[in-house]
Amino acid sequence: MPVSIPKFQELFSRLIATPSVSSLDPAWDQSNRPVADALASWLEELGFAVEIIPVSGDPEKVNLLACAGTGGGGLVLSGHTDTVPYNEEAWEQDPFKLREADNRYYGLGVSDMKCFFPIVLDVLRDMDVSKFKQPLLILATCDEESTMAGAKALVSAKRSLGRNALIGEPTGLQPVHMHKGIMQETIKLIGKSGHSSDPALGINALEGMNTVINSLIQWRAELQSRNQNTLFKVPVPTLNFGCIHGGDNPNRICGDCSMQIDIRLLPGMDIEDCRASLRRRVMECLDGAGFTLEFDSIFPGLPALETDVESDIVKTAEKLSGRASGTVAFGTEGPYLNSLGMQTVVLGPGDIEQAHRANEFLSLDRIEPMKRIVREMIKHYCM
Repeated sequence: MPVSIPKFQELFSRLIATPSVSSLDPAWDQSNRPVADALASWLEELGFAVEIIPVSGDPEKVNLLACAGTGGGGLVLSGHTDTVPYNEEAWEQDPFKLREADNRYYGLGVSDMKCFFPIVLDVLRDMDVSKFKQPLLILATCDEESTMAGAKALVSAKRSLGRNALIGEPTGLQPVHMHKGIMQETIKLIGKSGHSSDPALGINALEGMNTVINSLIQWRAELQSRNQNTLFKVPVPTLNFGCIHGGDNPNRICGDCSMQIDIRLLPGMDIEDCRASLRRRVMECLDGAGFTLEFDSIFPGLPALETDVESDIVKTAEKLSGRASGTVAFGTEGPYLNSLGMQTVVLGPGDIEQAHRANEFLSLDRIEPMKRIVREMIKHYCM
């Protein structure tokens, strides 16, 4: 079935040229609707039935679901439409202009992960989707880089999608069946300010936070002694002290101090149990010290991904890529898809080392191998 959608490089260029930053900072946050609309028009021309679904009632934040074929099995090809914010002064080029140089494509999101959709579309242009014996569903979500709102909305709606899913996140063409979970917390101490000449005039929140940090370092060691998985490069859960803010002048006792931490959990570790243990540890170490203590979940938590390494989707991905399945420390929407009854593998052409950085690039030699993997996946599950 001949179609007139643009060729691969033009598809890629248009997506890169369409800003779709998602961020917890309203000054940065943007709609992903223009990206979804572009994908919808191309997929409709290819013969897909397309839905654009507002998330949380916001018409500017949407998920796209496009389906061809019917049945109870099939394949879901999934990715997110958003990018992270960027520091324009650190870029050597316009981040919204796809540039080819040195056998690479450069641009914001080329690796993470706007490359995936042009690859899928370019494969589909040579297929007759009316002949699919099982459904192929293309899923494009919003806000993966900030709140996971798109994937969470699918779970809340109990949307049945399929049995097998491939997420095209940057894995360097290696199948991934397992990744760590993530949670991020703010800890705030409110003490009492006073003149620095007499410590008894106040309650120093910076000193209190020092007590918290020392206690959490010990707590981290205890977690790591109890939880290990040698399939991961870093085989233990991690706790990173990311940033700290407190006080306003050297001659004043610090009256308040806040700290933000990031915790990466192994599969099998429960986020809520970990959060409760963390907060209990902090409260115990400050008991009787006179502080008012506040907690805030910056990011409530992303569960770990654990897809059976013997599942058909993982074995198929291993066969097509020629590489054994592995693990990563970064998070994806995979746990949400698995909670909907799917078996999910993460496999994409980009490199995580290029994600979230200036002058992000994708090596050209990754594109054709990924097209072949996508093409054979579709044939295996849908034809």
